[in-house]
Amino acid sequence: MTAMDNKTEVTEFTLLGLTDAPGLQVPLFTTFTLIYLVTLVGNLGMIMLILLDPHLHTPMYFLLSNLSLVDFGYSSAVTPNVIAGFLTGNKVISYNGCAAQMFFFIVFGTGESYLLASMAYDRYAAVCRPLHYATTMTKRRCACLVTGSYMCSVLNASVNVGDNFSLSFCRSNVVHHFFCDVPAVMILSCSDKHISELVLVYVNTFHVFFALMIIFISYLLIFVTILKMRSVEGYQKAFSTCAAHLTAISIFYGTVIFMYLQPTSTHAMDTDKVASVFYAMVIPMLNPVVYSLRNKEVKRAFKKVVEKAKLPTLHLFS
Repeated sequence: MTAMDNKTEVTEFTLLGLTDAPGLQVPLFTTFTLIYLVTLVGNLGMIMLILLDPHLHTPMYFLLSNLSLVDFGYSSAVTPNVIAGFLTGNKVISYNGCAAQMFFFIVFGTGESYLLASMAYDRYAAVCRPLHYATTMTKRRCACLVTGSYMCSVLNASVNVGDNFSLSFCRSNVVHHFFCDVPAVMILSCSDKHISELVLVYVNTFHVFFALMIIFISYLLIFVTILKMRSVEGYQKAFSTCAAHLTAISIFYGTVIFMYLQPTSTHAMDTDKVASVFYAMVIPMLNPVVYSLRNKEVKRAFKKVVEKAKLPTLHLFS
């Protein structure tokens, strides 16, 4: 039997999910549904808010709107399927469906990484070169940063999915995860995975550490500038912004490095599931709060939208 015959034997995969405990199905369904609804409202609401308020048509908020779009897609690639599995009990996903889920998850995950790096560069320009900010962060440069982020994301996803699904799956089709993640699917292959593992480790290492290098250099220069500030108010404001950003970066990159920069043979699937919940579901929900809702300009814009919505209602009942 040829490798191609072996490969085509698997036409679908079964996702084990987070747990088989009957008593946890309803609580987990309720929890993940609430998380997904908050993620949708937070990220789509942020995009609409930025589009509607002309005062938010700046480079920083342009990047934030794209981050919210990526977070929406990031969560949507995984969470609805998980919720449906809890509701119906059907955890089967087709071969092509598994590949598609993996592709879009990596696209949005890599996009998040590069957009975080772009935002760090934007903060560097704002804090370290305030007088040249308008000429540094032009519309053209912002568009290039976002376009480049998406192009790198598609390229990375294509390499990961192409490398993974070029392998033969002729043994078990049971994925020990709640979605088609790269390590969880690759470990099922009966092919020699040594070269494929090396390719994925090197490719993912490049994307992760290239974005991290941009973030590190940007924030190193920001901290040097902050330490030179004589204004206590300016020092506190800049440090507060950096602290929130760096907290989210630490959570995101910590889980990504833990998941993807080690060979699949060393993965403990139960531990990977817990880590995956954070970066696939929790982080997209928290990002609107961490990056936007703590911002005074966003709060002001939100109040304007609420006040405009109240006025027609008041006229209706007057």
